[in-house]
Amino acid sequence: MMIVGAVEFGGTKVRCAVGTGPKDLRGEVSIPTGNPEETLREVVAFFRASEPVTSIGVGCFGPVDRTPGSATWGSIVDTPKPGWSNTPVADVISRELRVPVAFDTDVAAALVGEARWGAARDVGAAVYLTVGTGIGGAAMVDGQGVGGRMHPEMGHIPVPVQPDDPLPRGICPFHDNCLEGRAAGPSLRERWNCAGEDLPDDHPAWDLEARYLAHGMQAIGLIVAPDRIVLGGGLGLRDGLIERIRVHLATGLGGYGGFPSPEAWLVPAGLGHDAGLLGGFAMAMDLNQPA
Repeated sequence: MMIVGAVEFGGTKVRCAVGTGPKDLRGEVSIPTGNPEETLREVVAFFRASEPVTSIGVGCFGPVDRTPGSATWGSIVDTPKPGWSNTPVADVISRELRVPVAFDTDVAAALVGEARWGAARDVGAAVYLTVGTGIGGAAMVDGQGVGGRMHPEMGHIPVPVQPDDPLPRGICPFHDNCLEGRAAGPSLRERWNCAGEDLPDDHPAWDLEARYLAHGMQAIGLIVAPDRIVLGGGLGLRDGLIERIRVHLATGLGGYGGFPSPEAWLVPAGLGHDAGLLGGFAMAMDLNQPA
């Protein structure tokens, strides 16, 4: 079997691995997301020290240019991540390692992985939503990613401010009250002066979090009409959170539209925290298929 590589660029860390699929993910490393030059240098060094790969799939935080033929394809564009705007991620990796590179957003890569091997492999239309340091989403219909000039920015859809929310303004620097600004990890720290992983299960933070995420999923679901929404990310996979979201999602939908039950419609990532890396594997493998 072909050995491929995968890179998952996140806001706080970059994960790299080589392998052939879900049962063969080897040599994984985690690199802190520092400045672009140092971080990309470490990524390249990892692959130079690993066994040779035929291609590499890259999933990257955004916004990114994913338009084939664009002069800036494979680059991060205007991002709130300091120093990373206009970084030609795919070009650097491909040029330094002399292998073809597949490139997309981190959430699109995760969705590819879930569609190939995980919780979205048996449906025609799916959405993947990740909740962590940020919130991002991707959609796929009949095996094709949804998006045009820009990739979907599901984390930046507006949500109604909950009356019991003590946070006066969402933490997003672009929008006062978008889903990411109200429900991503940094908003919990800002609101409760505590990291999400340190909040107890019975803290009111989790019901508020579930309400915001349910509002976002309701809007996404009504527009995209997916057969399934797959939830991932460090915060999204928090024990008990998905059950809370399902309750509020059922209330918000109110039985409209003939959607499946919340238990069937909203599911956790089947590949867990490895969805992005394994999606990179799948993207890299697809590069090696004959046209």
